[in-house]
Amino acid sequence: MEFIKPGINIDFIGKRNIAFFISGALIVATFLLLLWRGGPNYGVDFTGGVLIQVKLAHKHSPGEIKKALVPIQLQDSIIQEFGEKGQAEYLIRVRKTDINLTGLSDKVRAALIAVFGQGVEIRRVEMVGPKVGRDLRQKALFAIFYAILFIAIYISGRFELKWLMSIIMAVSLSVVVYVASSFGVSVTWLILIALAVTLGLCWFLKLRYALGAIFALIHDVTITVGAFSLTDREISLAIIAAFLTIVGYSLNDTIIVFDRIRENVKRFKRRPFVEVMNQSINETLSRTVLTSSTTLFVVLALFVLGGGVIHDFAFAMLVGIVVGTYSSIYVASPILLIWEGKSTGKPSRK
Repeated sequence: MEFIKPGINIDFIGKRNIAFFISGALIVATFLLLLWRGGPNYGVDFTGGVLIQVKLAHKHSPGEIKKALVPIQLQDSIIQEFGEKGQAEYLIRVRKTDINLTGLSDKVRAALIAVFGQGVEIRRVEMVGPKVGRDLRQKALFAIFYAILFIAIYISGRFELKWLMSIIMAVSLSVVVYVASSFGVSVTWLILIALAVTLGLCWFLKLRYALGAIFALIHDVTITVGAFSLTDREISLAIIAAFLTIVGYSLNDTIIVFDRIRENVKRFKRRPFVEVMNQSINETLSRTVLTSSTTLFVVLALFVLGGGVIHDFAFAMLVGIVVGTYSSIYVASPILLIWEGKSTGKPSRK
């Protein structure tokens, strides 16, 4: 099935500077937003604390609910609307980790009934200890990092047949991570150092396809985190699963484009690299549009009809699919162009 007829010739690569500006602006805005808010808004899964889901008979503002919780000393809790619009359902996030769960749901229910009357329903009460939350956060960060690392190894062997170089990169990176962790470096800085070393090794070992893919994946995850910070959504274990899904989805799209570029470089050795790359993107455009649009419709249905439990996951997937499709064309592919130094349109020597 061909959604877009053969022979189309859109100048994607010609707009790469505009795309670089947009991507750079979004990434800078993400970092500034994270600095302003003191980092990502981690959920109870990662910070520790108590999560209480309640349903009221009528809608009330978060301020009113906080006032109702004053008698039981939970007025410092974070109140967030939950579920579909029009439903008086709320999440009460308590950052304290020394609360006794015994009878807590009854106390919350009694405090809310005293102010709002009958119709208060406690849906769930969950607690995560601070040490467990910290361990989960570290494992989640490492999961994203190792996913990107193994992708770099796969891309290098798959497209450039440099399995030995990939193994050298993996061993070198393992040594860097071990040395940095032995000095007591925090997990966040450890991941940043490891990613910088990964990009440096890809450049030094001339793993150009891996370099483009890693740039695109970091781009996708960063912008998705920015979207969560902008909308004040919490990052939980389910959202980490969404991030890993986005990484896999974006990589799949990038591999299709890279594969066609590699085939066309062998077929059209005398053509300028810019022209070959642009033709390759246009030839895979039909498949890209069909795959992205069908997946987007499914995720959009989850976002609208899935309910509050899956709402944030679907939001992450929506942003990730759009950004991942964009990065395969405007981030991963132009990185190859920068590497080859073909901005002037000279024929490739290879």
